[in-house]
Amino acid sequence: MGKTRVIIMGAAGRDFHNFNVYFRDNERYDVVAFTATQIPDIAGRVYPAVLAGKLYPNGIPIYPEDELEELIRKHGVDQAIFAYSDLSHVDIMHKASAVMAAGADFRLMGPKTTMLESKVPIVAIVAVRTGVGKSQTTRYVSQALIDAGLKVVAIRHPMPYGDLAKQAVQRFATYEDLDIHKCTIEEREEYEPHIDKGIIVYAGVDYGKILEEAEKEADVILWDGGNNDFSFYKPDLTITLVDPHRAGHEVLYHPGETNVRLADVVIINKVDTAKPDDIETVRKNVKRVNPRAQIVDAASPVTVEDPEKIRGKRVLVVEDGPTLTHGGMGFGAGVVAARQFGAKELVEPRPFAVGSLVDTLETFCHREPLLPAMGYSEKQIRELETTIDKSDAEVVVIGTPIDLRRVLEINKPAVRVRYELKQESGPDLVDIVRAKFVKK
Repeated sequence: MGKTRVIIMGAAGRDFHNFNVYFRDNERYDVVAFTATQIPDIAGRVYPAVLAGKLYPNGIPIYPEDELEELIRKHGVDQAIFAYSDLSHVDIMHKASAVMAAGADFRLMGPKTTMLESKVPIVAIVAVRTGVGKSQTTRYVSQALIDAGLKVVAIRHPMPYGDLAKQAVQRFATYEDLDIHKCTIEEREEYEPHIDKGIIVYAGVDYGKILEEAEKEADVILWDGGNNDFSFYKPDLTITLVDPHRAGHEVLYHPGETNVRLADVVIINKVDTAKPDDIETVRKNVKRVNPRAQIVDAASPVTVEDPEKIRGKRVLVVEDGPTLTHGGMGFGAGVVAARQFGAKELVEPRPFAVGSLVDTLETFCHREPLLPAMGYSEKQIRELETTIDKSDAEVVVIGTPIDLRRVLEINKPAVRVRYELKQESGPDLVDIVRAKFVKK
């Protein structure tokens, strides 16, 4: 029998990982292409031969996902592997229908097939949707482990937007490392909070080699999941965040529902700002699909470095990009802070937008008046900078996980919003973590 011909549908993350751990040296398969979506400028590139292995001396081409059906027919593809996250079950089945109508099987690969085992204990922090509050939870959990005297190393879900071969294994210990690797705003938002705590961060493309390096310097590895993907490594403890501002999504999105079902601990975040009925809906759904999970209620209260700068002013709020785009949220911490501290008006950024931000703001019209911090390239970072400067806002409210003033020249008064996890009720999260990882 001939080889099974495969296309892997992805977004420069899970797709590459699934290939590396399952298909790379597998003589039974021929991966003819990757398709790409969600991530700008990845389509049209090649997964390089140095990463693709001996079976692919020319590498593997990457095409836009909208060419998927044509590629299936052209190459006689047998299987299309769905390998990215933060899509509704309905949207995935639409894609499955298109794949099957084009002549291929539609396949999902789960934890048993794709999780690597570690020599070092692993705590995985994952979520059901982008923007639930995973960043502050990773800070909270990592601090609990550090306070117990453990060396924590974080491994972050991939964001390889540059030279894939050079980004195979990346290690970040200082802000200078972020500059050396030419990190995007999105990457900085995820790495800097760890670096601030003295935690080394690994990321990249080849998560087998990344694990080998991280194991050399860690007592505990913290898997910092991106989007709402499940862990690339087999965890000793899985903590899943759910969001009552998007009640029901915990059982309507992939692989968010998988994360709920895998969870040892489920954190219902934002209980201080969500409606009681929505909190109860989420709680019932979690108990229905995973009755063994411990449930923790938490809040993410916002603080502002100088709240009086906001009061009575017309403000431009800049929020975390992925939360507002494929995360589907209409607002973030910046909007919460602006209203809490008495902003006169939220400035609509569309009249001032330039370049790719024009399309971004039109595409994601579900949002409040705010500006997503899109910064996947140097060009896009400059567009963000120009849009902010052109606006007629009196003050810029920075609601992103990092201080954008480190990467942008903002020629207006600006204040930064911070948010940390605060447990409200349920079993003590610190006790749970320490009981699992701290030796008696």
